[in-house]
Amino acid sequence: MRYVKLIWRFAQVSAQNELAHRANFWISLLHSVLNLGSGVLGILVLFGQVETIRGWDLPATLALLGVYLTVSALRNLFIGPSLDALVGMDGEIWTGRFDFTLLRPVDVQFLASFRYWHPLALVDLALGLSVLGTGAVQLRQSLTLVDSLSFLIAMGAGVTIVYAILLAFSALVLWSPGFLFTWVFDALFQMARYPLGLYPGWLRLVLTWVIPVGIVTTVPAQALSGNLPIGMLIGSVALAMAFLVLASALFRFGLRRYASASS
Repeated sequence: MRYVKLIWRFAQVSAQNELAHRANFWISLLHSVLNLGSGVLGILVLFGQVETIRGWDLPATLALLGVYLTVSALRNLFIGPSLDALVGMDGEIWTGRFDFTLLRPVDVQFLASFRYWHPLALVDLALGLSVLGTGAVQLRQSLTLVDSLSFLIAMGAGVTIVYAILLAFSALVLWSPGFLFTWVFDALFQMARYPLGLYPGWLRLVLTWVIPVGIVTTVPAQALSGNLPIGMLIGSVALAMAFLVLASALFRFGLRRYASASS
């Protein structure tokens, strides 16, 4: 309960800081609408020319885009802000402010992961869920309980994978503070807005098992359509757990490499 209360307090403080400037809301809303419009428009133009692409039709691809937007919103809400404050430009590791984080009587990984929030990302979350709901309705009239549970499990695994990858890349900055590893992930994550089947075999292998951003969106979309093999669902959960354990171990090992600003 202590950590739950801390998360709530962190979210409150972050909301107060962001909502102090009204212009931030309107700028964020404009950015969200443009991001949504460009994604949906691209899909509509594409499927205005063809009916299916590698087995993916318009409703399934729309649902996948909704998953991508939802996961992106969750990342911007509570995963990205804290890790960016840690390893981004003018971050705590670069400036030496990480010393004060290490001195606090709370788990370091917890603070590095949940201290800062971006409440305006709730707008992106609402838009992403609306696209996801639209795609789900077009896929079928009603979802079975099994499909719904599979989707929720797959979404949970996808968000865990995103967090684990970003945590691992953040840990690498402890070895090389001059290189922003998270930028590499940003470039690769853009590929997750399209089905894995659209990519060539070698790239599909990389996006599935090396940096599995494809699993983050494709597997939940397949669960909504009822086309997800149970083995793939189990594999995605196992992969998420493995990535989380390895990323946490890498982060804690990297802490030993941190050179204090006062040393």
